[in-house]
Amino acid sequence: MITRFAPSPTGPLHLGHAYSALLASDMARAASETFLLRIEDIDQSRARPEWEAQIFDDLHWLGLDWPEPVMRQSERLPVYRAALQELWSRGLLYPCSCRRRDILEAASAPQEGGAPVMGPDGIVYPGTCRDRPLPAEMPAEALRLNMRKALDGIDNILFQEDGSGPNGERGTIDIAPETLIGSIGDIVLARRDMGTSYHLSVVVDDAAQGISHVIRGQDLFAATAIHVLLQRILGLPRPIYHHHRLIRDDAGKRLAKRDDARAIGKYRADGASPADIREMVGLR
Repeated sequence: MITRFAPSPTGPLHLGHAYSALLASDMARAASETFLLRIEDIDQSRARPEWEAQIFDDLHWLGLDWPEPVMRQSERLPVYRAALQELWSRGLLYPCSCRRRDILEAASAPQEGGAPVMGPDGIVYPGTCRDRPLPAEMPAEALRLNMRKALDGIDNILFQEDGSGPNGERGTIDIAPETLIGSIGDIVLARRDMGTSYHLSVVVDDAAQGISHVIRGQDLFAATAIHVLLQRILGLPRPIYHHHRLIRDDAGKRLAKRDDARAIGKYRADGASPADIREMVGLR
């Protein structure tokens, strides 16, 4: 078993992060196996060295440790570019010049019939740029996966869920290709300002680190079909997934990095112990 915790250094870790990191570490430790830390800092416009330093400090304070050196996504852009180039050479990508407003207007047009369909990344892309002529070389701009082409010859998307999806999904999850086409659509695999995307980089990095069990919150359950498809078309191993409950505030809303009142650093400053944090998130 090799698990990982992969935060972005764009703000303070909160109780939800603590639960996910502790759970992944506990599961690896119970199996006498490996827990890894990965820094997901592809968004360099928001990543800050001080937040990365705080991540290390908070996790060590919680009693976690991991092998060094730590993988940083910002150092792996050529690896992601190579994966994109493979997909481009197979005709599975196309450049997209649409902005959020363009997508909203196109998806909301009367001929589309009704409200836009929402997927894991927001509004399902209406395909505006899909059939435009392709340049000879892969451009350094936003690139989308042609979902229908990517699914050609694939009968189903299967993955093993050892935790629980938001509606209690567990065991072997079987997703029909038409579901991905209709409810997820042509996702972005390279953003204009990053050269990659979360979906692409997380799949490539999990394979590179030999992750056997992906332990993460239920908010990412819907994205798992995307990741399993990318693993399949890139010839990468498929880990077991363990989605866990989310830590929520008193109003039932899941925590975000703007919830500074729930930040681990704030609890530390107020005198809480690592054992107190474990109790707060329901881990004994």
